[in-house]
Amino acid sequence: MSGSAFLTNKYKKAIIQSRIIHSMLEDIRGERIKKLDALKKTNRNPYPSSSGRDHLISEVLGAFILLEESKKPVVIAGRIFSLREHGGIVFADLFDGTGKIQILFKKDALGEELYDAFMSMVDIGDFIDVSGICFVTKRGEKTIEARAWSVLTKALLPLPEKWHGLQNTEERYRKRYLDILMNDTARDLFQKKARFWKSIRDFMHAHGFMEVETPILEASPGGADAEPFITHLNALDIDLYLRISPELSLKRLLVAGFDKIFEIGRIFRNEGIDREHLQDYTQLEFYWAYANYQNLKPFVEALYKKAVIDTLGTSTHTWNETVIDWGKKWEEYDYFECVKEKLGIDLRSISEMHLRAEAKKLGLEPQKHLGRGRVIDLIFKKAVRPYLIQPGFLINPPIDIEPLAKRMSDDPSRVERIQVVACGTELGKGFSELNDPIDQRTRMEEQVRLIEAGDKEAQRLDEGFIEALEYGMPPAAGFGLSERFFSIIMNESVRETTFFPLMRPHKP
Repeated sequence: MSGSAFLTNKYKKAIIQSRIIHSMLEDIRGERIKKLDALKKTNRNPYPSSSGRDHLISEVLGAFILLEESKKPVVIAGRIFSLREHGGIVFADLFDGTGKIQILFKKDALGEELYDAFMSMVDIGDFIDVSGICFVTKRGEKTIEARAWSVLTKALLPLPEKWHGLQNTEERYRKRYLDILMNDTARDLFQKKARFWKSIRDFMHAHGFMEVETPILEASPGGADAEPFITHLNALDIDLYLRISPELSLKRLLVAGFDKIFEIGRIFRNEGIDREHLQDYTQLEFYWAYANYQNLKPFVEALYKKAVIDTLGTSTHTWNETVIDWGKKWEEYDYFECVKEKLGIDLRSISEMHLRAEAKKLGLEPQKHLGRGRVIDLIFKKAVRPYLIQPGFLINPPIDIEPLAKRMSDDPSRVERIQVVACGTELGKGFSELNDPIDQRTRMEEQVRLIEAGDKEAQRLDEGFIEALEYGMPPAAGFGLSERFFSIIMNESVRETTFFPLMRPHKP
């Protein structure tokens, strides 16, 4: 059988299987709607607006001995995860997001009417609240004996099978709510992500930074090399852009007199989707007046180490079978020396023509409109950065690749920039901010020429920002990191660590 015939048959089987599953779900849904109607006929509201809950399941488990001794009823609420019938009794597992506990339903404790109603109208996946007494079974399992129950939400579709869940990756992303519900590993991952951002926010506050918010819709996108998304504002009949960085807005706030500011917010870039890139993601940026990139190093190192420990409980993790240790003193990598050592290229003297020739040797085909800086960046990402594995600072790149950073005083061809690198990728960058409006205009005008030549990711000339610089911006350092850092320490793709990654529209 040819490969194409095999794929065709495989596709046909997938369609048939999908139709069978759809038919089965419709049958189950039909049966559950009948139970929904039965609930209504017995004057039980299947979707009430409130519950009588007075304890979280975690609270019950934490104070179980006292509650058992008191013999006082507790009221808990949650989703039924399993039902196990044994003669005239039923055991159920109830989950509320804080914990899971076993519930015992007995006819003599509930009464015949409540027991029969439960048996005939309640399914796995339904939300109920239960009033009952705490006790421990002969097998030693903490349990609540139900004395009353009421339905809170009637589920019309069944949950995925407990032990297999959603196996298809695309299906997991489309129905992430089910993936998290049924998969403790996924739930734990997103709880870690919440700790990650809390750690970063707490660190910034503890060091005297003020949290701010700046616009997502911008008349001119800037602050990064990226193609923006375009939208239209009907009220003013103007085209706007979704921000690719809050940088230029935050620098305006330095002009305004705030000396330590940060923002954690969403960024939008119209670029490819891969293990490290998404079209929208969360990013931290902070700006620190009267500091420079040398001041950033100990501050950033402390920030990253705290975030890793607060998230993982340790300073080490495994990435692609390699142990990464954030707790050690970080390496320092000189950009020019790394390129020369790895490729034999002297960035101080090599021409753009020879740079392009080196790129072709590496299997790269830089487009004609890309400038010298973009070609250098392509080469570095392809042939140098993948070998930088343990955490460190990559310092002082050529000015061609960073139009917003201040030149080095002793070498104007380079800029005062640090990049956090580890696991073969960039995990944040910062620099001494350029505050010379004339130099800034010159560099932005060069970016405009690149745009005119066809480079969609080159930066734009922002006259409003230049004007703000002309009023005077103090010397400052700025830095940014994105949720890519979290995905790396979890050794997962950034899509896996995102609640609802964007998917193509589903075709039935």
